[in-house]
Amino acid sequence: MHRLITRPLTCISKGNSSAVAHQPSLRRPFSSTAPRFTAKGFNLTDEEKELMNATRESDEYDVVIVGGGPSGLSAAIRLKQQANTEGREAGEIGSHILSGAVIEPRALNELIPDWKDRGAPLNTAVKEDRFYWLFQKQAIRLPTPPQMHNDGNYIISLANLTRWLGAQAEDLGVDIFPGIGATEVLYSEDGNTVQGIATGDVGIGKSGKPTDNFARGMELKAKITLLAEGCRGNLSKQVISKFNLREGKDPQIYGIGLKEVWELDPSKHVQGRVVHTSGWPTDNHTWGGSWMYHMENNLLSIGYVVGLDYRNPYLSPYRQFQQFKHHPYVSDVLEGAKCISYGARALNEGGLQSIPKLHFPGGALVGCSAGFLNVPKIKGIHNAMKSGMLAADEAIKTLKESDAPTFSMAGYHDGFKNSWIYEDLHKVRNVKPAFQWGNYAGFAYSAIDTYLFRGKAPWTLHHQKPDNECLKPASESKRPEYPKPDGKISFDLLTSLSRSGTNHNEDQPPHLKLTDPEIPIKHNLPLYDNPETRYCPAGVYEIINADTKPQLQINAQNCLHCKTCDIKDPLQNINFYPPEGGGGPAYGTM
Repeated sequence: MHRLITRPLTCISKGNSSAVAHQPSLRRPFSSTAPRFTAKGFNLTDEEKELMNATRESDEYDVVIVGGGPSGLSAAIRLKQQANTEGREAGEIGSHILSGAVIEPRALNELIPDWKDRGAPLNTAVKEDRFYWLFQKQAIRLPTPPQMHNDGNYIISLANLTRWLGAQAEDLGVDIFPGIGATEVLYSEDGNTVQGIATGDVGIGKSGKPTDNFARGMELKAKITLLAEGCRGNLSKQVISKFNLREGKDPQIYGIGLKEVWELDPSKHVQGRVVHTSGWPTDNHTWGGSWMYHMENNLLSIGYVVGLDYRNPYLSPYRQFQQFKHHPYVSDVLEGAKCISYGARALNEGGLQSIPKLHFPGGALVGCSAGFLNVPKIKGIHNAMKSGMLAADEAIKTLKESDAPTFSMAGYHDGFKNSWIYEDLHKVRNVKPAFQWGNYAGFAYSAIDTYLFRGKAPWTLHHQKPDNECLKPASESKRPEYPKPDGKISFDLLTSLSRSGTNHNEDQPPHLKLTDPEIPIKHNLPLYDNPETRYCPAGVYEIINADTKPQLQINAQNCLHCKTCDIKDPLQNINFYPPEGGGGPAYGTM
């Protein structure tokens, strides 16, 4: 019988957690002699090359789960629960987690039925739903769409929930290792099967040379690898491409969610109130909307989502958010309040049509690595957790029934098709793609699909192209007029960034890499006037020497790990890689 040790390993950064759960097999740890470092672009000595290609320690497991969010931890907990039931032997989490968040506790009820007795941080039940259409000076209250009704749901800090899930995992015997990045997928010798992951080397200086603190990463080999990295995960992106998992599927499309937490004047706070808006300040061809969630302790989670299929290269999602807060309805709520935190994160918005094939040779995609967000509900935690549980169930079943060197997770797809995740997403599959016709037509169609067809229309609408192909040339676009920040309700970007807790070790290679360093100036500048300087919500990208010899400067220290640049860059020239040592945002009550 296999020993089961579920061991989530937090990686990428304090804010963009991943976890690795390991189930060791009966074979003993061994060392790999395969070189993993290439010295391209760096002038290394033979001694440095030898050091950076040294043998990596390696261990073998039955299951590795990469991801320390709700889906990864749910998978880890489920694995450990089943291991304990069958008598087998068997991981700070949450600081990179950013969400609205209102949770539908359906999956939590299944995973940990006594969560209330265990002190889960679901303390604020939703008591009231409101939905408004905003004009520049007016807010018209409309009937709340059925998908946005929150009876039985809770307003939460997702970071706190993730920490709590981590504690439940630890109580079951799960070890958690923060600040270690899963940076590489390991394959079989023929390259056709995933066989685990490797953690990143540490102690590489900005010059690309090893420092005195250099140490090689570790290989974690597995029969089953579950990727639960969250939206646009680095390893998931690689595996989806290598195994062509999007064949026959719509392109995944995304939004960027920007969020602040405010401490309200008690007279303005209504605990349990949930407010959503659409309309102003977006135009008819830009998907956008907001939330305001009245949490406990006079706290307000306020955020704004902009669809990354927007057309105008001059649009700035960050400045749209700041402008939105000056609407009279919103500014009245924020009067006398104090902003205490800021963050940003990309969101999957493709829905059912954009979910890739869920399994690949040697593993599977779970949570937002696959894209289970229900866009009209503005919720995905319940689906992410349930997918982790389904994957864990299939992994346990596969390991019990097979003794092959590697294992197939094909049954996980059947589990998904037969689960309430599929039902949840199928009912709303036509809502988001209808907005390609414009916001007014999209809302009209959504009402028909929801109230008349009740999500059972005999057709499925499709997403036509990925977000990076949606920009119009700058010559055909008009600059939006954004108000100057007043320092009370709206803020300049660097002020907001200081509230994110973002920090990276400055002496390391940049974790944002250009495939071709010339593209920003030769392509993006003349055609789109460098949109990367505007779609980034952290001021990472900056044009210097604009009047003489323009260059793109990357201020990687500012990065919030939102992945927007990885998604929206017109020629997909920017790639996000996990930085060393857990750098990134450090969200608290977010």
